[in-house]
Amino acid sequence: MQIVNVILSTLGSVIVLFILTKIIGNKQMSQLSMFDYINGITIGSIAAEMATSLENDFWLPLIAMTIYAFSTFTISIVTCKSIKLRKLLSGKPLIIFHNGRLNQKNLFKAKLDINEFLMICRNNGYFNLADIYTAMLEPNGKFSFIPVARKRPATAEDLNLFPSQEDVLVNVIIDGVVMEKNLHFTGNNLIWLRNQLNAQGFKDVSEITLATCDTDNNLSVYKKIKNEKTKDVTE
Repeated sequence: MQIVNVILSTLGSVIVLFILTKIIGNKQMSQLSMFDYINGITIGSIAAEMATSLENDFWLPLIAMTIYAFSTFTISIVTCKSIKLRKLLSGKPLIIFHNGRLNQKNLFKAKLDINEFLMICRNNGYFNLADIYTAMLEPNGKFSFIPVARKRPATAEDLNLFPSQEDVLVNVIIDGVVMEKNLHFTGNNLIWLRNQLNAQGFKDVSEITLATCDTDNNLSVYKKIKNEKTKDVTE
C-alpha cells in the first residue's frame, strides 16, 4: 500500500510541478534571478517531499509549493510593471571596469576580488584589460563586455558590404515526418518538396532526419545514418 501511495504522490507532484513551472514562465538558468533560483530549488525540494510522503498530509506540501510558485509569479509581474521595484527585486547591472579604470566599489558589491575578475575576463577571451572598454556584471551573474573599438570584430558595414538579411530556417521534415504547416509557410507544397528530394536522391521521407528551407527556397537535407562506423575523436 505504501508503494502505491508513493507512486500516486510522485505522479501528483510531477503534474503539479509541471503546471506551476508553466505558470511561473520559461526562463533559462542564465536568466534566473537569485530569488527565482532559490524559489525553484525550494519548490523542487517540496515536490520531492510530497512524492515520498507516506502520510495523508500531501496537501500541506502542495499548498506550500503553490504559495512559492505564485510568489515568484507575482514578483515577475510586479517587476514588469514597476521600474523601481524591478531594481529592488531583480537588481541592476554593475559596471566593474570602464575606460581603463576598475570600479573598486562595484567590485566589492559583486563580492569579487581582482583575480576572480581577471579569470572571468580570460574565460571570455580577454587576456589584456587594455582590450576592454567596459565590463559589466548583469543581475543574472553573467558578465557583458564591450571591447575597445580597435579590437572589436569588423562588421559588414565597416567593409561597405550589404549582405541580404538572413531569417530563421523553417523545418519542413523532422524525423521522417513532413511538417505540412511549416511547408506551406514557406510558400511551397508537397509536390515541390517531392521534386526537391528526388533531385537530391531521396525517394522516401523516412530516410531523412531533418530538412530545412531558407528564405531563398534552398532545401538542406540531413539523411538518417544507421550503424555509422566512425571514430569518436573526443575519446
